[in-house]
Amino acid sequence: MTSHTPVTAPAATAPAPLASVLVANRGEIAVRIFRTARELGLATVAVYADPDAGALHVREADCAVRLPGAAPGETYLRGDLLIKAALAAGADAVHPGYGFLSENAGFARAVAEAGLRWIGPPPAAIEAMASKTRAKELMRAAGVPLLEPVDPATAGPGDLPLLLKAAAGGGGRGMRVVRDLADLKDELAAASAEAASAFGDGEVFAEPYVERGRHVEVQILADAHGTVWALGTRDCSLQRRHQKVIEEAPAPGLPESLRTALHEAATAAARAVSYQGAGTVEFLVTADGRPYFLEMNTRLQVEHPVTEAVFGLDLVAWQLRIAEGRPLPVTPPAPAGHAVEARLYAEDPAQGWRPQTGTLETLAVPGGVRVDSGFADGDAVGVHYDPMLAKVIAHAPTRAEAVRALAHALDRARIHGLTTNRELLVRSLRHPEFAAARLDTGFYERYLDELTTAGPDGGLAALAAALVQALPAPGSGLAVRLGGWRNLPSQPQLRRYRAEPSGSEHEIRYRHARTGPEPVDHPDVRVLAVEADRAVLEIEGVRRVFHVKPKSNTGVVYVDSPLGAHTLHALPRFADPQDRTEPGSLLAPMPGTVVRVAEGLAPGCTVTAGQPLLWLEAMKMEHRILAPASGTLTALHAAPGHQVEVGALLAVVLEEPPS
Repeated sequence: MTSHTPVTAPAATAPAPLASVLVANRGEIAVRIFRTARELGLATVAVYADPDAGALHVREADCAVRLPGAAPGETYLRGDLLIKAALAAGADAVHPGYGFLSENAGFARAVAEAGLRWIGPPPAAIEAMASKTRAKELMRAAGVPLLEPVDPATAGPGDLPLLLKAAAGGGGRGMRVVRDLADLKDELAAASAEAASAFGDGEVFAEPYVERGRHVEVQILADAHGTVWALGTRDCSLQRRHQKVIEEAPAPGLPESLRTALHEAATAAARAVSYQGAGTVEFLVTADGRPYFLEMNTRLQVEHPVTEAVFGLDLVAWQLRIAEGRPLPVTPPAPAGHAVEARLYAEDPAQGWRPQTGTLETLAVPGGVRVDSGFADGDAVGVHYDPMLAKVIAHAPTRAEAVRALAHALDRARIHGLTTNRELLVRSLRHPEFAAARLDTGFYERYLDELTTAGPDGGLAALAAALVQALPAPGSGLAVRLGGWRNLPSQPQLRRYRAEPSGSEHEIRYRHARTGPEPVDHPDVRVLAVEADRAVLEIEGVRRVFHVKPKSNTGVVYVDSPLGAHTLHALPRFADPQDRTEPGSLLAPMPGTVVRVAEGLAPGCTVTAGQPLLWLEAMKMEHRILAPASGTLTALHAAPGHQVEVGALLAVVLEEPPS
């Protein structure tokens, strides 16, 4: 859909070609912008905080400027340092990416005042829309349907449930659902603190929370000459912690009348603020099909690749062209096919979406899909930033084909070193409700337990690992071909492993025969081949290949097969007594910073099971540490501002005896 009518907008200037662009961001989005900039012949400049000194986006840029420090507040949220970096590196433009300062009008204005080109909408448009509260006032005046805000100070039982949202940004930061008025004060404080940490602005507002609504959005692209494109719809309803997990374009199952209404409302929103560049207008669609304006994101969205695939566009290229003053064609390209994107996170969905840190040993996704990532093999995933490893996008003529291709690519991907949400993504894409396009934001609330049930216990993976590791010269490439017959037996050998994610332990006994290692206790398994990096096993008549990758000098082995992916930890031949911690010990589940301690909490206090005691900030999200049982707090080793490592002792609760 396109719109081309006179609007009140800044006067268009003659095209001024760009030469060099600094991306005021990090990770995946910086790498993605650099890719397009190179294709257009632009020089690229990265910025990096100290933990990102060796990051992929730094390696990909033509040059890079250090931002001393680690926390976003002293690095990527420091507009003055970013502008100084751009000038020092000779850049003539700044692209903000998404998150951080991408929706900060003051930063956009300061960039322009420094004589640099801002790759984004005019500061006045950001100012109008980046504050969700002011945006709703504009949309109400323009006649766009919206949910009326609720004053938290006067909220009553009839206003529940409430959704608290950050006024200055999105991405799920600063967002909370409140179902009990008794929780409102604490949740407001938590939402405000999280918003201030992520966006430098703690303003939070409240609105009614719509159960089982769909998150549907429209991609906008506008130039300085009065043309506004509405580039179709996207559905982003599958979310965890109010952050999108799976997105697709076009949004399936919308009546044409609703699709047209959303396009018109999005165009009206863009025109209301004389918008230029790429932006997204988000709506909540109720179960009965009524749309309500949520917000306008005055930046590029994480999920923009699905729109690019369907329309055959490079949205970043058009952002750069529009910044040069070039006009859009009057009519956008025609859409074709369907695209689906999945966000691969370093997190454990079965453990409250707990983020993971460590080294990404391997990230290899089969061909046929697009992969946007800010990491390469061997890169470190730290505690300071978002845990997204990559976005994987499939495009096909139909929705069913795109979903199938994406699920297959993720299922066959090799991802080593960190626990991820890969299995959740595959199961989500193959879930009957998703296949039938019955989508809403409560999907994971209903199906998370089902989607995170343990898969195969890893016994066959352990067998494959033991056979490979039993070769006389691992890594030599020596192959042993077997025909399934038994050779002269030798004394049985033993290897023990613990398999993740199941946690199961396996003892594998094997013999060294003349033709190579062969199992002792698996009568239904025929060994067809054992090589330095794989074992081919016939299991109940079915031939399967197990790819085996030991991690040097660690006792860790990664095994990938059609039966699933397992990380194996070699155990001593005989179990050793385990170190024990004091009963009731609360250990840090991840490295992070203690940002809050429950009011009045001190040794000697009585606590109840499930009571929040501490709040840790890790990867830009707050995580509550709950009392494991009712009893007495006997020790408290944490205070606001403390940096803690995973496994650090935070507190001890002495459980009260049962009555």
